[in-house]
Amino acid sequence: MTALRGYGVDTIFGIPGTHNLELYRHLPELGIHPVTTRHEQGAGYAADGWAQQTGLPGVVVTTSGPGLLNALSAAATAYCESRPMIVLSPGPALGQEGADRGTLHETKDTSGAAAAVMQWSRRVASAEEAVAAVHDAFELFRTSRPRPVHIEIPLDVLEAEADLPAELLAARPAPAPALADADSIAAAVEALSAASDVVVLAGGGSLRAGDAVRRLVELLDAPVVTTLNGKAAVPESHPLSLGADIRTPAAQKVCSGADVLLVLGSKVGEAELWGGLVEPAGTVVRIDVLDGQMDANLSADVRLVGDSAAVVPQLVAALEQAGVAGRGRGAAGAAALREEVRAQAAETAPPLVALTTELVAGMPADTIVAGDSSQITYFGTSSIAQDRPHSFLYMPAYATLGYGLPAAIGAKVAAPERPVVCVAGDGALMFAIQELATAVEQRLDLVVVCVDNGGYAEIKQNEADRGIAPIGVDLHQPDWAALGVAFGGHGTRVAAAADLAPAVRDAITAGGVHVVHVPLGIFGPVA
Repeated sequence: MTALRGYGVDTIFGIPGTHNLELYRHLPELGIHPVTTRHEQGAGYAADGWAQQTGLPGVVVTTSGPGLLNALSAAATAYCESRPMIVLSPGPALGQEGADRGTLHETKDTSGAAAAVMQWSRRVASAEEAVAAVHDAFELFRTSRPRPVHIEIPLDVLEAEADLPAELLAARPAPAPALADADSIAAAVEALSAASDVVVLAGGGSLRAGDAVRRLVELLDAPVVTTLNGKAAVPESHPLSLGADIRTPAAQKVCSGADVLLVLGSKVGEAELWGGLVEPAGTVVRIDVLDGQMDANLSADVRLVGDSAAVVPQLVAALEQAGVAGRGRGAAGAAALREEVRAQAAETAPPLVALTTELVAGMPADTIVAGDSSQITYFGTSSIAQDRPHSFLYMPAYATLGYGLPAAIGAKVAAPERPVVCVAGDGALMFAIQELATAVEQRLDLVVVCVDNGGYAEIKQNEADRGIAPIGVDLHQPDWAALGVAFGGHGTRVAAAADLAPAVRDAITAGGVHVVHVPLGIFGPVA
């Protein structure tokens, strides 16, 4: 824990248990705040929300056996979305691996289970090895694709005294971000200088480049469309931004039709394309920290391997030196494209779009919005224009249920000065409803908007599309507003569409934990 604190980690998420208490012993003296969630899966999602606000890995502490296994879905989410996370857990004493003796929390191979869904899982044999694993984790997060890791500490190692030198515990300095080689930069400049229709596609990996992405698109005068993980890589109020609706045919068409498509830190994943395709007719230039990503879903003609934090500024400098500028459609062209993209996004589910419009009217501009695997997220809140990265919490590839509420909790813990609103469908929210207790206990100001469509409406439609009568999808609805009160917060029932914006605005202003129940039917017929 001392090593983690040295890297700036001041919050951990988890549940104290019989076998992990030594991991908790020194938290007060280290100034590390423990957030006790009501399920380890919630701890993982909360850690993810916290990590997105701080830029540090979310740290999850579980007990052995079931505690770790409960957290694996959250870890798999972090792996799929390329986000940094460290999961710490105790394990069987040295020499007792797989002993099958009927000990408490005995599991066949927890480290093996963790390794199956994370970047790596390491079972250490000493305190020195545990600290080394922490250092290795931070090296991974800083120099490669950030993905979750697991450190298992045998019970006898965890409970033994260890006196490690300060220099071993001290955080290691971050290496300089990796540049692309000069020949690749020259090839990219050559391709861009010959282009007349450049389009930029920015993914989650582009966020490491910060404001350099905006400078790049302005220099090229090129429209930029992002994935949901890359949302707000360029402020979405910017005249060159087309937003994050890469799922629309219009956005895919503009990417496919460019004579140079510049892809920044994205695998161009199938899940975000919703059955569509990006099939570039022109040259593809890719920037990615891993060479192995250069042909993922979309083969690169020019490969800039390196950290976008260094490579994007490197490319900007090279273009300026070569006098290459204005290779895109400009603000006027982007405006027309943006309207087409927005129109296609809005026509899919009018009631959800109308609901989102009211939500936006009730939220300050700097609100962090947490989504879930819900139709209101796909068709509504994902299209809210935002100007700061990591202001939309979501997991478009793994698409788990129960993410939104705990992710919102983690974000609020990390950024208490910003409004945070979780917007989730009734089905998704029920996966994590127990975390309302966590939010109340942490004394957070948090608004939870439950969009009630009567159950699993998306799956109900999927059944209908296959000629299957509704089975297992029309669900009992609790009194959602009363649940908010029962957990120690507040509850509001919205009876008319015009009441939603004031209800959300009032809840944010009042502070505390608020559950706002919104029957989707008040915005139009529910499919």
